[in-house]
Amino acid sequence: MKKVHGLELKPIGVIRSPYKNRADVPYQGHRSERISLIEVLEEFEEGLQDIEEFSHIIVIYWFHKCHGYHLLVKTPWDDIPHGLFSTRSPHRPCPLGLTVVKLVARNKNILKVTGLDAIDGTPILDIKPYVPAVDRRPTAKSGWLKGKGKPEKKRC
Repeated sequence: MKKVHGLELKPIGVIRSPYKNRADVPYQGHRSERISLIEVLEEFEEGLQDIEEFSHIIVIYWFHKCHGYHLLVKTPWDDIPHGLFSTRSPHRPCPLGLTVVKLVARNKNILKVTGLDAIDGTPILDIKPYVPAVDRRPTAKSGWLKGKGKPEKKRC
Protein backbone atom coordinates (compact mmCIF):
# COMPACT_ATOMS: atom_id res chain seq x y z
CA MET A 1 0.00 0.00 0.00
CA LYS A 2 1.10 3.54 -0.71
CA LYS A 3 0.28 6.32 1.75
CA VAL A 4 -0.37 9.69 0.21
CA HIS A 5 -1.34 12.56 2.51
CA GLY A 6 -2.98 10.19 4.96
CA LEU A 7 -4.79 8.25 2.25
CA GLU A 8 -3.90 4.67 1.58
CA LEU A 9 -3.82 3.76 -2.09
CA LYS A 10 -3.67 0.06 -2.76
CA PRO A 11 -3.14 -0.80 -6.42
CA ILE A 12 -5.31 -3.67 -7.61
CA GLY A 13 -3.17 -4.39 -10.64
CA VAL A 14 -0.94 -3.02 -13.37
CA ILE A 15 -1.27 -1.93 -16.98
CA ARG A 16 0.67 -3.85 -19.63
CA SER A 17 0.61 -1.56 -22.64
CA PRO A 18 2.63 -1.16 -25.84
CA TYR A 19 3.60 2.36 -24.69
CA LYS A 20 7.00 2.32 -23.01
CA ASN A 21 7.25 6.07 -22.34
CA ARG A 22 4.93 9.09 -22.20
CA ALA A 23 5.81 10.23 -25.72
CA ASP A 24 4.39 6.96 -27.13
CA VAL A 25 0.97 7.34 -25.49
CA PRO A 26 -1.79 8.49 -27.87
CA TYR A 27 -3.80 11.63 -27.19
CA GLN A 28 -7.19 10.49 -26.06
CA GLY A 29 -6.79 6.73 -26.12
CA HIS A 30 -10.28 6.08 -27.50
CA ARG A 31 -8.86 6.85 -30.96
CA SER A 32 -6.45 3.92 -30.72
CA GLU A 33 -7.22 0.28 -31.45
CA ARG A 34 -3.93 -0.94 -29.94
CA ILE A 35 -4.34 -3.72 -27.41
CA SER A 36 -3.34 -3.25 -23.79
CA LEU A 37 -3.70 -5.67 -20.91
CA ILE A 38 -4.93 -4.91 -17.44
CA GLU A 39 -3.36 -7.42 -15.10
CA VAL A 40 -5.45 -7.54 -11.93
CA LEU A 41 -3.70 -9.02 -8.91
CA GLU A 42 -4.83 -12.60 -8.33
CA GLU A 43 -6.18 -11.72 -4.88
CA PHE A 44 -8.78 -9.51 -6.63
CA GLU A 45 -9.65 -11.87 -9.52
CA GLU A 46 -12.99 -12.90 -7.98
CA GLY A 47 -14.02 -9.24 -8.12
CA LEU A 48 -13.93 -9.44 -11.92
CA GLN A 49 -16.86 -11.85 -12.02
CA ASP A 50 -19.38 -10.71 -14.68
CA ILE A 51 -17.16 -7.86 -15.95
CA GLU A 52 -17.04 -9.48 -19.41
CA GLU A 53 -20.77 -8.74 -19.78
CA PHE A 54 -19.90 -5.05 -20.23
CA SER A 55 -18.57 -3.66 -23.51
CA HIS A 56 -16.66 -0.83 -21.81
CA ILE A 57 -15.06 -0.26 -18.43
CA ILE A 58 -13.73 2.75 -16.57
CA VAL A 59 -10.12 2.39 -15.49
CA ILE A 60 -8.69 4.58 -12.72
CA TYR A 61 -4.92 4.63 -12.47
CA TRP A 62 -1.97 6.48 -10.96
CA PHE A 63 0.23 8.63 -13.24
CA HIS A 64 3.33 7.23 -11.52
CA LYS A 65 5.80 8.92 -13.91
CA CYS A 66 4.36 12.43 -13.56
CA HIS A 67 5.94 14.76 -11.04
CA GLY A 68 5.04 18.37 -10.42
CA TYR A 69 2.28 20.48 -11.89
CA HIS A 70 1.27 24.00 -12.85
CA LEU A 71 -2.10 25.54 -12.08
CA LEU A 72 -2.22 27.10 -15.56
CA VAL A 73 -1.61 24.73 -18.47
CA LYS A 74 -1.19 25.05 -22.24
CA THR A 75 -2.80 22.00 -23.81
CA PRO A 76 -2.48 20.25 -27.17
CA TRP A 77 -5.86 21.81 -28.03
CA ASP A 78 -4.65 25.45 -28.10
CA ASP A 79 -1.98 27.88 -26.90
CA ILE A 80 -4.12 29.74 -24.38
CA PRO A 81 -3.39 28.73 -20.76
CA HIS A 82 -6.30 27.10 -18.95
CA GLY A 83 -6.78 26.17 -15.31
CA LEU A 84 -5.31 22.74 -14.57
CA PHE A 85 -8.66 21.38 -13.39
CA SER A 86 -10.30 22.32 -16.70
CA THR A 87 -7.75 20.18 -18.56
CA ARG A 88 -6.79 16.52 -18.76
CA SER A 89 -3.10 17.11 -18.13
CA PRO A 90 -1.52 14.15 -16.30
CA HIS A 91 0.58 16.57 -14.21
CA ARG A 92 -1.66 17.11 -11.19
CA PRO A 93 -1.45 17.51 -7.40
CA CYS A 94 -3.10 14.08 -7.15
CA PRO A 95 -2.08 12.37 -10.42
CA LEU A 96 -5.09 10.17 -11.07
CA GLY A 97 -5.96 9.04 -14.57
CA LEU A 98 -9.41 7.96 -15.67
CA THR A 99 -10.17 6.38 -19.04
CA VAL A 100 -13.12 4.58 -20.59
CA VAL A 101 -11.83 1.60 -22.55
CA LYS A 102 -13.38 -1.10 -24.69
CA LEU A 103 -13.25 -4.51 -23.02
CA VAL A 104 -12.23 -7.01 -25.70
CA ALA A 105 -11.79 -10.14 -23.60
CA ARG A 106 -11.16 -11.52 -20.13
CA ASN A 107 -8.91 -14.46 -19.26
CA LYS A 108 -8.98 -15.05 -15.51
CA ASN A 109 -7.31 -11.94 -13.99
CA ILE A 110 -6.25 -10.42 -17.34
CA LEU A 111 -8.46 -7.94 -19.17
CA LYS A 112 -7.70 -7.26 -22.84
CA VAL A 113 -8.73 -3.71 -23.78
CA THR A 114 -8.43 -1.05 -26.47
CA GLY A 115 -8.40 2.69 -26.00
CA LEU A 116 -6.08 2.80 -22.99
CA ASP A 117 -3.79 5.83 -22.79
CA ALA A 118 -1.24 4.85 -20.14
CA ILE A 119 2.34 3.64 -20.16
CA ASP A 120 3.41 0.10 -19.42
CA GLY A 121 3.70 -0.54 -15.69
CA THR A 122 1.09 2.02 -14.61
CA PRO A 123 -0.61 1.01 -11.33
CA ILE A 124 -4.37 0.39 -11.50
CA LEU A 125 -6.36 1.75 -8.56
CA ASP A 126 -9.88 0.73 -9.57
CA ILE A 127 -12.08 -0.63 -12.36
CA LYS A 128 -15.76 0.14 -12.77
CA PRO A 129 -18.25 -0.87 -15.47
CA TYR A 130 -19.25 1.85 -17.91
CA VAL A 131 -23.04 2.04 -17.74
CA PRO A 132 -24.49 4.25 -20.51
CA ALA A 133 -27.73 4.93 -18.63
CA VAL A 134 -25.71 6.24 -15.67
CA ASP A 135 -22.47 7.57 -17.17
CA ARG A 136 -23.65 9.21 -20.41
CA ARG A 137 -24.68 12.85 -20.16
CA PRO A 138 -26.39 13.99 -23.39
CA THR A 139 -26.58 17.62 -22.22
CA ALA A 140 -22.91 17.82 -21.17
CA LYS A 141 -20.99 20.89 -22.42
CA SER A 142 -17.42 20.92 -23.73
CA GLY A 143 -16.46 24.22 -22.10
CA TRP A 144 -13.46 25.93 -23.69
CA LEU A 145 -12.94 22.83 -25.90
CA LYS A 146 -16.11 23.52 -27.92
CA GLY A 147 -15.21 23.62 -31.61
CA LYS A 148 -11.53 22.79 -31.03
CA GLY A 149 -11.57 19.55 -33.05
CA LYS A 150 -8.49 17.32 -32.88
CA PRO A 151 -5.54 18.55 -30.80
CA GLU A 152 -2.22 19.49 -32.33
CA LYS A 153 0.51 16.85 -32.00
CA LYS A 154 2.25 18.10 -28.85
CA ARG A 155 2.37 17.01 -25.22
CA CYS A 156 0.91 18.85 -22.22
